[in-house]
Amino acid sequence: MDSIVVTGGSELRGEIPIAGAKNACLTLMPATILSDEPLTLTNAPRLSDIKTMTQLLESLGAEAASMQDGQVLTMSSHNLDNHVADYDIVRKMRASNLVLGPMLARLGHAVVSLPGGCAIGARPMDLHIHGLEKLGAEIELKDGYLHAKAPRGLKGAEIELAFASVGATENILMASTLAKGTTVIRNAAREPEIVDLADCLRKMGAQIEGDGTSEIVIQGVDRLHGATHPVVTDRIELGTYMLAPAIAGGEVECLGGKISLVESFCEKLDAAGIHVEETERGLKVARRNGRVSAVDVTTEPFPGFPTDLQAQMMAMLCTAEGTSTLHETIFENRFMHAPELMRMGANIEVHGGTATVHGVEKLKGAPVMATDLRASVSLILAGLAAEGETVVSRVYHLDRGYEKVVRKLSSIGAKVERVKE
Repeated sequence: MDSIVVTGGSELRGEIPIAGAKNACLTLMPATILSDEPLTLTNAPRLSDIKTMTQLLESLGAEAASMQDGQVLTMSSHNLDNHVADYDIVRKMRASNLVLGPMLARLGHAVVSLPGGCAIGARPMDLHIHGLEKLGAEIELKDGYLHAKAPRGLKGAEIELAFASVGATENILMASTLAKGTTVIRNAAREPEIVDLADCLRKMGAQIEGDGTSEIVIQGVDRLHGATHPVVTDRIELGTYMLAPAIAGGEVECLGGKISLVESFCEKLDAAGIHVEETERGLKVARRNGRVSAVDVTTEPFPGFPTDLQAQMMAMLCTAEGTSTLHETIFENRFMHAPELMRMGANIEVHGGTATVHGVEKLKGAPVMATDLRASVSLILAGLAAEGETVVSRVYHLDRGYEKVVRKLSSIGAKVERVKE
């Protein structure tokens, strides 16, 4: 099992290219099931989760090929011959449940294992099931699998989500494109990944309006065709690398970044004393002077502060001047990185969904263990500012969400290497 060794104390300078969004690509890939013509995705991130989704699609009978070092993916579902998404694949990644809606819409039936992924909360399928049942699906849970069928086909409906779930919005949106009549999704998620999916589906012939707002209207069509679509920039990777110079000092330009992708995050950086400037090529980030200032953060659905940047933000606030409070409202059990940061000298108190961070002048390198994807990179970021050496173990989580993290950080002056244990 690999570890990442970080030696702190180096200012960071240079530029980092930001990859296509993992969460967008994992949503776009199942859209190939909706058509018997090829779907090609450009700017795809090169991550283990993308390989897992490819394996899942291939297990259903789809064909997939990657080109240009994996940044271009071409998929075809002209010969789907299996309707069972098996546990052995689905358990590795929660996004696997996004094949459910497309399979129901195209095939009229599906058997999908309950999903896996990082252990950061329940993330139940209730909202997905409720929405698909409103469209006319019959769904039963048996032996850890969702057995779904639509004997009379899917029909448009008005669906109000109890929570603005990204995954449920995506599953229902894809299923609705081939449903008869009009579907309205209220309290829909508004994330850029939803807009990216809708853009791709429109290129395939879907009729969709309102994406990016809380109400999406879909007029079902008889069939979808193939398309080529670029994956949107990964706003979570963007925010992560924006925090690197904020934590370690220096100035870094994140290529491909846009403030519109991370606006609420940028507001918190500004309050903490971090300068963010939009350029023709991306976002340039630098700490204004001295220690960063404490800020309070509450995670919220988009356009609020992203839960997937909470751990990284906590790493920065560990050395802020003053006391910061972080409220996690999206997932329970998402402060597992806090005890590891405390091993590095951080002063953090956790009570339920609230973490109070009392800033210290310096962190100290220590052996720490990654508990999930975002926690992994938060510990690496903390190591950039720590005195001495930080050894982050169980970094296999990283490969699910960050491509070439060691190479990217090394290119801007960080002392970081990946080693075999």
